[in-house]
Amino acid sequence: MAELRHDDDPEPADRFPAGPLYVPVRPGPSGCTARLFRTPLGGRTAVGFTSARRLAATLGPGQAWIRLAEPALRALAAPLGVTTVTVDPQLTAPAPAPVGSAVPAPAPVPALRTV
Repeated sequence: MAELRHDDDPEPADRFPAGPLYVPVRPGPSGCTARLFRTPLGGRTAVGFTSARRLAATLGPGQAWIRLAEPALRALAAPLGVTTVTVDPQLTAPAPAPVGSAVPAPAPVPALRTV
């Protein structure tokens, strides 16, 4: 059996930590809580960004964050059953409207008629 070199292997056998990440958080009753997200297939994932600029570009400039090493983020998410860490994800849904902004009224629905 031929041994794969790491530069030929699409997924190297050795997992290297991503380093210090910018992890999105939300305020909670006991301080800040790391935000967890869903993958496109519905699985839960912890998320970290390699720069504050990437975090702001994806989640908005008002998103609070903390710095955590990738192993610390994994350890934080593991008791919740989250084993995946996604680094530098890109938001695929439209950004939500800010709280308190005027939401346009839905278009009127024509009345149903009985035939």
